Amino acid sequence: MGNSVELISKLKKRDATIGIIGLGYVGLPLVLRFSSIGYKVIGIDVDEKKVSALTNGESYIEHIASKDIQVARDTGFYSSTDFSEASACDALIICVPTPLNKYREPDLGFVIGTVESLQPHLRKGQVLSLESTTYPGTTEEEIVPRCEAQGFVVGDDIFVVYSPEREDPGNAHFSTATIPKICGGHTKHCLDVGLALYDQAVNHVVPVSSTKAAEMTKLLENIHRAVNIGLVNEMKIVSDKMGIDIHEVITAAATKPFGFTPYYPGPGLGGHCIPIDPFYLTWKAREYGLHTRFIELSGEINQAMPQWVVTKIMDGLNDNGVALRGAKVLVLGIAYKKNVDDMRESPSVEIMEMLKEKGAHLAYSDPHVPVFPKMRQHEFDLSSVELTPENLASYDVVLVATDHDRFDYSLIQQHAKLIVDTRGKYLKNFENVVKA
Repeated sequence: MGNSVELISKLKKRDATIGIIGLGYVGLPLVLRFSSIGYKVIGIDVDEKKVSALTNGESYIEHIASKDIQVARDTGFYSSTDFSEASACDALIICVPTPLNKYREPDLGFVIGTVESLQPHLRKGQVLSLESTTYPGTTEEEIVPRCEAQGFVVGDDIFVVYSPEREDPGNAHFSTATIPKICGGHTKHCLDVGLALYDQAVNHVVPVSSTKAAEMTKLLENIHRAVNIGLVNEMKIVSDKMGIDIHEVITAAATKPFGFTPYYPGPGLGGHCIPIDPFYLTWKAREYGLHTRFIELSGEINQAMPQWVVTKIMDGLNDNGVALRGAKVLVLGIAYKKNVDDMRESPSVEIMEMLKEKGAHLAYSDPHVPVFPKMRQHEFDLSSVELTPENLASYDVVLVATDHDRFDYSLIQQHAKLIVDTRGKYLKNFENVVKA
């Protein structure tokens, strides 16, 4: 009890030191937010390049300005690869990836590795918050026991909460401060500390009864999107076979002022949450003898979309008397969604892999990704090409994979021999446009 009162007081007075572990799309915005409201912030990441960039006041995320990094640095923020820095922190917020393994099962390696690296440096009077998306039970099954193994009583000596990230990279309408924050604690005292931590940085914090409830809340949010996107992708295939434009149908249906929320089809799911999170719940549900058929069906539909796009490319080329093998293909947009540089789980890259296997010659254009980055599962030695009339005309097919606003769609339509549009950018029926 005494430790929680003291820690809550430090958090509310903003005398506490905040440690952010994992300085990516989730962690770095948290760094800037806590720093901007007066906390001392320490960042920890295993990537030496990120730490070096931050030390030099440089941002490696497009929508985060270097000047904001410099302001944080000049007011006391610093980053390190040394986990012993955690001992100086009153709050430790974990923001590391939770991918799937090759069997599409949860891979908690980053979370467990991070907690085990922190273990020797934990002390009484700290709060440990996990923000990484995961299955219900992770916090109490994986994090709490590792804290207890150090001799701490969770809820008395040290405090553990789960508060899922809700970042939406590139969304100018919401920020870390304005997106409501879910928080669940392992005990009541844990929750009280967690609320004191996030109440300072976020306008509205929503307490829930447990870490499991918070973990399930995050999954429900993302599974809701995955299922509805799966539905509209299936509707797209049906509409295509019937000669109906699904985008016209969605626009018309969206005029209904109640009972309908528009979702839009695409070439597949991307990002660090929507393609992954449903499998976390389906995996955990099997432990309880449950088969989540509805969720798994939507996953099957969404996973099939890249192949659907490749088939539409092949059909379009065949109509022009061109084989896919040896064809020149220009992919427009390789980030997972419009107007960002985030490549995580991008369906564009999966499509590129399929096209490469079939012998196509690939190029891409993406104003947000000038050079194809190093990725764990994909390797392309490519740089973004400029969209000129001559360049566009030189490709057998141009694939609209990610609909960045900075593309000149009129120029593309005028000069491309063939366009395969997966994003509904061309609602008119142009002769050189195939809707996919």
